[in-house]
Amino acid sequence: LFDHSAEEVKKICAEVGVDPISAHVPYDELDADPEKTIAAYAEIGCKYIAIPYAVEERRPGAELFNDTVEGIRRFAAIGKKYGITFLYHNHDFEFKKVGDVYGLDLLYSTLTPDELQTELDTCWVNVGGEDPAKYVEKYSGRAPVVHLKDFHMSGKGKPAKLYQLIGIDDGAQDAEEEEAFGFRPCGYGVQNFPEILEACKKAGTSWVVVEQDQPALNKTPLECAKMSIDYIKEINK
Repeated sequence: LFDHSAEEVKKICAEVGVDPISAHVPYDELDADPEKTIAAYAEIGCKYIAIPYAVEERRPGAELFNDTVEGIRRFAAIGKKYGITFLYHNHDFEFKKVGDVYGLDLLYSTLTPDELQTELDTCWVNVGGEDPAKYVEKYSGRAPVVHLKDFHMSGKGKPAKLYQLIGIDDGAQDAEEEEAFGFRPCGYGVQNFPEILEACKKAGTSWVVVEQDQPALNKTPLECAKMSIDYIKEINK
């Protein structure tokens, strides 16, 4: 919360008219003091807490995966007391196979829907090689929040240092890689959002959230957000 109290954040959200439906909270922050952390987000008014990223050793098939699963079970049990549902926010690395299944599917087959719901990031599903609309439908009844994110990617293939764009240090990204991949406002990239929104309706999704990790097209972050929201409203009339 960047040194703000839950009470302060709740007040700020009310003042600017933001409905704080969900928050991304790192696994280690939850693990350090789950009761206190979950209680704070409940006070703000969040209905969902999403684990936003898995470090390599905690990913499906890795050495700490079982420990991570048990941690999520513990968080989910505490979350129930506060009316908070836990989600997991995917990237593309969960679309590597562990045995015969994707890591993402292994995670959701290991934990029950009562313990963990999806927060499918449609950009990363696509970058991972799958159809976002079909993946949303695959998790019908387990996809309460879906992230709508657009992007462009050239035919050169996926950049090696992709996560530099979302603030994760995987080495400096060179100009060629930066040109090969970039985030875009919704409707200005490659995603088929009419299909994705239809899939969300079929899946029983409660919230779709516009996400863009970096501004683009010489626009500010808020200008990009407005472009995305205007586009989504237009195609969802």
